[in-house]
Amino acid sequence: MVKLKSILKWAFVGLVLLFIYFPILFLTVNSFNESDHIQNWTGFGWNHYAYFFNFENEPIRIVGQTLALAVIVAFLSTVLGTIGAIGIFYTKKRTNAALSAINRIPVINADVVTAISFALLVSFVGIDKSTYIPLILGQMLLCTPFVVVSVIPKLRQMDNNLYEAALDLGASPTKALFSVIIPQILPGILSGFLLALTLSLDDYIIAAYTKPDSFQTISTHIYGLDKNNIMGAKIKAAYWAFTAIIFLIIVIVVAVSNIVAYRKTRSKKR
Repeated sequence: MVKLKSILKWAFVGLVLLFIYFPILFLTVNSFNESDHIQNWTGFGWNHYAYFFNFENEPIRIVGQTLALAVIVAFLSTVLGTIGAIGIFYTKKRTNAALSAINRIPVINADVVTAISFALLVSFVGIDKSTYIPLILGQMLLCTPFVVVSVIPKLRQMDNNLYEAALDLGASPTKALFSVIIPQILPGILSGFLLALTLSLDDYIIAAYTKPDSFQTISTHIYGLDKNNIMGAKIKAAYWAFTAIIFLIIVIVVAVSNIVAYRKTRSKKR
C-alpha cells in the first residue's frame, strides 16, 4: 500500500512537470525542424538558429532591445521597490496595513486594466510615447509591487537588534542601512530583481499600449507577425531557437546551483 502511494505521488508530480514543460520541450525539438511550420517535420536542421543569430535579421535585434529594456526596468523597479518595502516596514501599524493593501492592487489586478488605466493617464498628462518614459514607467508599475512583496519577508526575518546596535556604536542611519539592513535583505532584493526582469520580458499588454511605434519587444513582435506570411512564419520559427537557448541556459544554471549547494552541504557535514 505504501509503495502504491509512493508510485501515485511520483506519477502525479511527473504529470504536473510534463504539463508545465512539455510546450517548452516541444518548441525546443521544433527549433531543429527544417520547416517553418510547427505541424510539419521535414528533417533535422540548424536553419532557425542561423536565421536568429544573423544580425541583419529582426529577431536578434529585437531580443537585444527587449533585454536592455528589461534590465533598465528591473533595476529601477528594484531600487524603488526596496525603498518602498523598507518604508512600509518601518511605518506604524495602520499605515503599514494601508500601504501594503495599496501595493497589492497591481499584483492582483488584471494586466489589461492596469495597462488601459495607465495609457489613459499618459494621454491625459500628455507624455509623448516616443520618449520611452510611458513604456518604462508602465512596466515599473507592473514590476515594483512584486519587488516589494519579495523584500518585505526578508525584512521581517532580519534581526533588528543589529541595526539598533549599529546606531548605538555611532553609525549614521544611512551607514547602518547599507552596512546592516541591505546585506540581510539582499536575497529578497535579488529575487525581486529577477522577478521584475522576468515580468518585463514577459509583458505584452502594457508594452502594446505604451511603447513608441518604432520600438518592438519580443512579445509585441511575435503577436504582430502575419502567421500566414512566409516571412512571418520564418521569423516566428527563429524564436523557437531563442526559446531553446533560454531553456538550456536555465537548466545549466539550476544544475550548477544545485551542485554547488550540494557540495557546500557535504563540506559542512564533514
